[in-house]
Amino acid sequence: MRVGEAVKERILELCEERHITINKLGTISGVTQSTLNNITSGRNLSTTISTIKKICDGLNITVKEFFNSSVFDNLEQEIR
Repeated sequence: MRVGEAVKERILELCEERHITINKLGTISGVTQSTLNNITSGRNLSTTISTIKKICDGLNITVKEFFNSSVFDNLEQEIR
């Protein structure tokens, strides 16, 4: 799995854990619905750390907690 795919999976995982929709995540984080849709649909595979930080703030977690997931284990090499 590549980083962009892992970020997508982690966002979906966090929403599922908290029983919230992507739309609700957008509301509480200040990230636009279109940005979140692009991330979770796989159209955007290069999410910025600023966007991830906003998501974390909305979910009241740290960036460290965001990346503390098995989806980030064994990521593929990005440089080819």
